[in-house]
Amino acid sequence: MAKIGVIGCGYWGIRHVRNFRDIPQATMAMVSDLSHERCDKVKEVFPGISVTNNYQELLDSSIDGVVIATPPGTHYSIAKDALLKGKHVLVEKPLTTSSAQASELIELAEKQNKVLMVGHTYSYNPAVDYLKNLITKGDMGQIYYIDSARLNLGLFQQDVNVLWDLAPHDISIILYLLQMEPHSVSARGAAHVDSKNHDIAYMEMRFPGDVVSNVHVSWLDPCKVRRLTVVGSKKMAVFDDSFDTEKIRIYDKGVSFPSSSDSVCAWPVTYRNGDVTIPHIPTPEPLNLECTHFVECIDQGKKCKSDGWSGLRVVSILEAAQKSLLNGGLRLSLDPVLSR
Repeated sequence: MAKIGVIGCGYWGIRHVRNFRDIPQATMAMVSDLSHERCDKVKEVFPGISVTNNYQELLDSSIDGVVIATPPGTHYSIAKDALLKGKHVLVEKPLTTSSAQASELIELAEKQNKVLMVGHTYSYNPAVDYLKNLITKGDMGQIYYIDSARLNLGLFQQDVNVLWDLAPHDISIILYLLQMEPHSVSARGAAHVDSKNHDIAYMEMRFPGDVVSNVHVSWLDPCKVRRLTVVGSKKMAVFDDSFDTEKIRIYDKGVSFPSSSDSVCAWPVTYRNGDVTIPHIPTPEPLNLECTHFVECIDQGKKCKSDGWSGLRVVSILEAAQKSLLNGGLRLSLDPVLSR
């Protein structure tokens, strides 16, 4: 069985510990965190798991795979250390804080023949898979646009702004659904609480075929919102992750013009208001599916669903969005990330 170590035992790290402990094919062996209090908590809740305040001790142990759930600014250096020590690596999103760093980690993982996986958890969400299948089969028709909102009051981060903190989720979902990369990106926002870090942001991505995607992220909203809307020529769908069940709603709604004209001036416009379908979708914990996939990639040599290349694509978009954010929302062109 793959022996797993977790570096960083905060909000996401402790959830990785729990999930790897419950996976039959893995042994949750060791945890590292700078906080003595967190290490003591791990010993209390998960007796039998070794703890250390020095992650180098974890890397020097006999573990096979490492989960890095530390602040984004530390991802690159820790992941590089782990790969050089011959460990398989799962890094929480974002993979790194620069595309150059992400590219270097990909090259190193390939050289070491080790798994490099990114924690794009929504790629393992059955509801997102269901939505992707609808798009792939053509049930939605031509995709017009995708709109997402990820809002809450907090949690404020010290080393990254709200775009780098929250938008990786939505970017990874949108790239997964569309199976293509944007050719341009722009972003605007504001820093209200901390002048150094934007706490609200609006990002636009434009894709081939005139598909548009808008991402709204905020640490300053009274309501917790986790919603993504897909609008197609045949149907529309809403994925609301704030619901425990019934996460997908499919709307048989649309609009069409007389076939004899391609102009909006050719009235009357025909509106379609059909049924709303709420499909039954199994709801296993996506993080558990992600952790299980990481173990399978280690044991069976599988290609990761969210590999380093997918992490690089997200980081490249965030990098461009950050430049736009600091330049008045300037629209910037993007080159595709071509994996080898």
